[in-house]
Amino acid sequence: MKWQTARPRSECGFTLLEVVLALSIFGLIGAILYGAFSLTQSAVTKSQASFEKSQKLRSFGDLLGSYIRSSYPYHASAQDQTIFFQGGEDSLTFVSSFSLAMGGRGMAKIHLYREGEAGKNGFLKLDEESPVRFDDEDDEGGQRGSITLQEGIGGLQISYLDPQSADENWEDSWDGEDRRMLPRAVRLTYRTLDGHEARWVFPVMMNVLAR
Repeated sequence: MKWQTARPRSECGFTLLEVVLALSIFGLIGAILYGAFSLTQSAVTKSQASFEKSQKLRSFGDLLGSYIRSSYPYHASAQDQTIFFQGGEDSLTFVSSFSLAMGGRGMAKIHLYREGEAGKNGFLKLDEESPVRFDDEDDEGGQRGSITLQEGIGGLQISYLDPQSADENWEDSWDGEDRRMLPRAVRLTYRTLDGHEARWVFPVMMNVLAR
């Protein structure tokens, strides 16, 4: 008679410790992947916002630069040889040979100014009127348009470079009737929403024609 030794049954499944350990590992991996994805999304969002801001600034500089660079030594009449260019500390009115409404070319009367209450964030705006008219002329017809160039302008300071000065002499105002010439350049300084100071300098390409 043969006796058979009973074999122990093989244990199947996982113990509670193994299950907890596996869940902990999966949770740790998931947290790492989520953190990496979140950082990537944040970096992409910041990069896109920075790109859009740069695009807006570039568009602002290109558009305003086109107007100011094309400042024209405009005479109100053949008899009156004074030049129409009225530049103050916070506003500027002049005639430009660049007109956005007319597709880039054509004389237009331009008014650049800050809109908003003093001490608060406002808007940098530009008004265009074509054809060129003055207060004593017929005000009917023509085209008028207004563009908001920048938002969140805390303050605006406009200055003008004297073309006759050997040094870099910036004036707080410029009257074409008295000076009978255009400035060499126009400088805009303003504060942004985050408190930083922004400065743009635009050369006047036609100031030599006004002499």
